[in-house]
Order: sequence, then C-alpha cells, then structure tokens
Amino acid sequence: MKIDGVLEGDLSGIAEAAKKAEANGYDGMWTSETSHDPFLPIAAAAGATETLEFGTGIAVAFARNPMNLAVLANDLQLLTKGRFMLGLGSQIKPHITKRFSMPWSHPAPRMRELVLAIRAIWATWETGEKLDFRGEFYTHTLMTPFFDPGQNAYGNPKILLAAVGELMTEVAGETGDGLLVHAFSTERYLREVSLPALERGAAKVGKSRADFTVSYPGFVVTGATEADMAVASKATREQIAFYGSTPAYRPVLELHGWGDLQTDLNTLSKRGEWVKMGELIDDDVLDAFAVVGPIDDVAGLIKARFGELIDRYNFYVPYQMDPEHWRGVLAGFH
Repeated sequence: MKIDGVLEGDLSGIAEAAKKAEANGYDGMWTSETSHDPFLPIAAAAGATETLEFGTGIAVAFARNPMNLAVLANDLQLLTKGRFMLGLGSQIKPHITKRFSMPWSHPAPRMRELVLAIRAIWATWETGEKLDFRGEFYTHTLMTPFFDPGQNAYGNPKILLAAVGELMTEVAGETGDGLLVHAFSTERYLREVSLPALERGAAKVGKSRADFTVSYPGFVVTGATEADMAVASKATREQIAFYGSTPAYRPVLELHGWGDLQTDLNTLSKRGEWVKMGELIDDDVLDAFAVVGPIDDVAGLIKARFGELIDRYNFYVPYQMDPEHWRGVLAGFH
C-alpha cells in the first residue's frame, strides 16, 4: 500500500512542500479542485522532486473537454517524467451548470466517452493515425501537425476516475486505469459495492482487479492529546455530515441502514446549520467512515481495515495537526 498526502496552499510554497513530503516518506501527493486549480501545483512541484508521484484528486472533468485534458495531462507527464496520474470526477449538476456554466447530461455515459476521446487523442499523437473520434457528447476530428506534440517519452499517464455510484464505478473499470474512492465511503461499501462494480466494468474489456489502482482518501481522527482528539473528531463529524447531506451519496448510508440520516442532514444543510449537522454523526457512523485512534495506532488500523482492498491511501483530515505528529503516523507504515 502506497501512502499519499495532499498538496495544497500558496503556490509560492508548493515546491518546498512537495520536497518535504518526499523527504518525509510520502509516495505521492494529490491536488484538488476547490479554491485553486488542480494542475498548477503539480507543475510547480515537479522539478523539486525525483520520486514523488502526483495526481489530481480530482480535476472536474465536465468543466473541460477531452482536448484540454489530453494536452494538460500530456504536459504534466513530461514535466514529472512519468509520475503523473490524471484523476477525474464528474462533480454534481449544480456545480457544472451554475458554477462552470457547462452542459450536464447522463454523467456515466458522458464520462465514458470523455475518457475514450482522451485516449483517441493520445493515440493520434503516439501513432500518427488520423484523429477520428465521433461520439454522442464529443467529436474530435482535427489534429494538424502544428498542434501535435508527438509521442510522449514517458508514455501516457494513468487515468483514474472518482466514483460513488455503481454506474460510474463500472465506467472506471471499463475505461480507466484506476478508481478514486470517494472519502464518503466505508470499508463495507468498498467491499460490497465499489470493488464488485469496478470488476464488472473491467470484465467488459477483459481486465481484472489486478490491472487497476484503487486509491482511498480516508478520514483519520487522531491526535497527541485528548483535546487534540476532540478537535479532530468534531471537524471530521462535520465533514462527514456535509457529504452525507448530498442526495447522490445516500446509497452509502442506506447500505448501513442510515438512510433517514441523509434526509435529516439534507434538511439541516438547507438551513445552513452545519454545526448541528455534525452533532448527528454518532460514534457508530464516525467509526464506519473514519479510522479513529492514537497516533501510534493509526498505521496498524489502516492496514488492518484496508490492506487487502486498496493500493494507495491518503489521509483526509479536515483539521490541523503538528507536522511532526504526522511524521509519527507515517513511520508506522515503514
């Protein structure tokens, strides 16, 4: 199991942060598309590291088109010397239509076609064959030599898709190189829903679980003192509640018999009662979504819960903790 971190913050300090992450023993770093662009930090960090892998976790796929993504990913694969992973997610309809002003329809089929289109563009650059991709959502039929970067010396980057629902997870298995598990997942949901769906998609193209990278951003509640643990617990409960209020994620709660919780959280979210939402996340729900334990126990708890299920793990911690303590967590994996 590879252990990853999160690359975030002011771009002026990104290169140094990545360098420290590599020195501390992280295998990779993921960027997210929240208040900053997910690609620029990787470009800034690439030259400061030698072995650290990078991935977008996630870049919003439907805010862009296959050509944009093919070019960006190809350039970052060159900059990182083969250490880049293109992680894509669909986001939800309101963000695509109201934040990005882009079209939304049939997310799983659209994502399937988008990935296939990216691969068709890469194939044209690699082999020189005519670009002739014609789909329901995307059409790419023009590639003149002036715009063709040619074959990538490091090969094409892996494409990992974020998914919660079974349809999108099947698309990841059919068209992608891996799955970015959503943080709002549990071990049980991973075992009973996500991985079987991934394998069904893989079977359509003659692949198996062994052909894929499964990355899991897991909630961790830890700290050096009881007070630290209390702060971590409160912040994590509130983040779990935020995700739980989203109707698209209801199936995760329903699997555990907590479907009514989603309704209650959604009602409170419309009122902006974020703190009260966190108070609805009891210890059973917290333990299902998060690894909870002292610093010295975290590595063992993660390996026991996910060791046979995933290939990469990164810490999802919506709170601040002393970097020295995180080095203690990392030490448990080596």
